[in-house]
Amino acid sequence: MSNQKSPFRVIVVGAGVAGLTASHCLQRAGIDHVVLEKHKEAVPTEGASITIYPQVVRILHQIGCGEAIIKASVPHDQLVTRRPDGSVLGSTPFFGFVKENHGADLLPLERREFLQILYDNLPDKSPIKTKCIIKDIKESTDGVEVVMSDGSVEKGDIVLGVDGVYSMVRGIMWHHANKATPGLITEKEKASFKTHWKCLVGIGPPEPSLGASDLTVTHDTRYSFEIVAQPHCTFFFVYFYLDEPFKSPNRVHYTDQDAEALAASVADHPLTESCTFGRLWNNRVRSTLVSSEEGVLDHWYHGRIVLAGDAIHKMTPNIALGGNAAIESVVSLCNHLHRTLAKHNGAKPGLAALTDAFAGYQAERMERVKYAIKISGIATRIQAMTSPLYKFLAWVSPLLPERGAPDQVGEYIRGSPKIGYLSSKGLPSGRLPWKDEEAEEERKKKLAARQVSGKLDTKQVLKAGHLLQMMSVSVAVVMLVSAARYVPFVSEYNAQQLLSWVRV
Repeated sequence: MSNQKSPFRVIVVGAGVAGLTASHCLQRAGIDHVVLEKHKEAVPTEGASITIYPQVVRILHQIGCGEAIIKASVPHDQLVTRRPDGSVLGSTPFFGFVKENHGADLLPLERREFLQILYDNLPDKSPIKTKCIIKDIKESTDGVEVVMSDGSVEKGDIVLGVDGVYSMVRGIMWHHANKATPGLITEKEKASFKTHWKCLVGIGPPEPSLGASDLTVTHDTRYSFEIVAQPHCTFFFVYFYLDEPFKSPNRVHYTDQDAEALAASVADHPLTESCTFGRLWNNRVRSTLVSSEEGVLDHWYHGRIVLAGDAIHKMTPNIALGGNAAIESVVSLCNHLHRTLAKHNGAKPGLAALTDAFAGYQAERMERVKYAIKISGIATRIQAMTSPLYKFLAWVSPLLPERGAPDQVGEYIRGSPKIGYLSSKGLPSGRLPWKDEEAEEERKKKLAARQVSGKLDTKQVLKAGHLLQMMSVSVAVVMLVSAARYVPFVSEYNAQQLLSWVRV
C-alpha cells in the first residue's frame, strides 16, 4: 500500500474546524497529507457561531490566522444572566477578566467565517479535496488505502478521522479493531455519547435590546436561551432538556417542521424586558434543530487510524469549548507525530512507533477533555435549571466574587498545548502564565542550578586535589628527613635536589 520510498503521508477525513487546523499544522511540520471533504465546497454554509478561547488564539497566531480572527470578531462585553421574565439577574465583566488573565479575548464569530479564514490562510490549498465520500479504509502492515464512493483511492500511512460526531471513520476503525481483537470495542463504548438535549440554533440581524456584544443567558426550567450579540448579527441557541434521553448509536433526525413547532412553543418567552424569542426567530436568516451529545470514547486509535474532535469527545456548546477542544487535540496529535518522525530521521516509523505516538496523544488529552465535558454539562444544566440544586446555583452564581469564575476557567485555559515545533514569540500572555511556558521556565532554572552546582563541584574537586598534592609533599618531606637521619651518605645537596623534584 504505502511505498517506503514515498514520504510519510496522512489522510485527513473531514475539512471542518479540526480538519483545516490539521492541514495548517501538517503543512508547517512538512508532513505530506490530503484532506478529504464530503461537501461540494471546502467552506459550506452550516452552523451558527463559534467562540475562540485565548488558548486557541495563541495557536491561531502560530499558524498565521490570529490577526484575521481578531479582525473578524468583536469581543464580548458583559455576561448578562436574566430571570424567566427577562429581568436582569446579574451582569459581570467576565470577559475582561479573561483577557487580563491570558492577554487575549474570547472571540465570537460565525462558524462559516472562521472556516473561511482557516482555508484562506492555508500556505497551500491543494491538499484540500471536496466531494470525497468515504466508502472504506483498508489497512496493511505498512500503510492505508481510503476508498471513495466514486472508486478513487487515496494511499498513505495513517488516517486521521475528524469527520464529526457521526464519524464514518470511527465506525470503520471499530470494525477493524473488533476483527483483530474480538470484543475490544464493547457495546458500552459504542454507547458513550449520551443525548440529554436538543437545541434550536440560528443566526439573524442584530437586536438592540441584547447589547452590541454581550452574551445573554435567560433561564427557565428545563430549557434556556443563550444569545451571542455582535454589532452585525445575533446568534441564538435554545436548549431543551429531553424527557427521554438516549445513547449512541441512536439518533434523531429533526425536520424543519420540528424546528418550527418547537420555536412556536417558546415564541412568547421574554429574552429581555422588551424582546421575546419570537422576534429573533421570525427575523432569522438561517436555523436548524439538532441533538446535543455528551461523552468521550475509551479508544481514540487502532492500527493506523486515529481520531480527533467530535468523533471522540463531544460536549454541550453552552460555554463553547467543543471547537476549541478539537483544535487542541489536533495540535497535540501533530506534536506527537512531528516528534516521532524527527526521531526516525526521514525513515518511515513503523506501526509500533505510531502506536506509541497515538497513545501519548490520548494520554495527554484524556483528562483535559473529560473536564471540559463535565464543566460544559454543569453549565448547561445550571442555565436550564434541571434540578433544585442547579436552580439554586443559577440564582446564587451572580452573587459570587466576579473573579472566581474567570480564574477557575483560567486554570483550564492555561493548560492548553501549543504547536511545539513553531515559534512562540510574541504570543498572548497575561496575569496567569501558560503552563507549558511555566514548565519551560522551571526546566531552565533547574538546568541553570545544575550548571552552577557543576561549577561548584569542579572547584571543590580542584581544591581537594590541591590539598592532596600538599599532603603528598608533606609526606615526601617527612620521608626525606627520616632518610637523612638514617642514611649517612645522603648529602645536603642530594636532599635539596630530591625536594625540588617533589615540588615539581
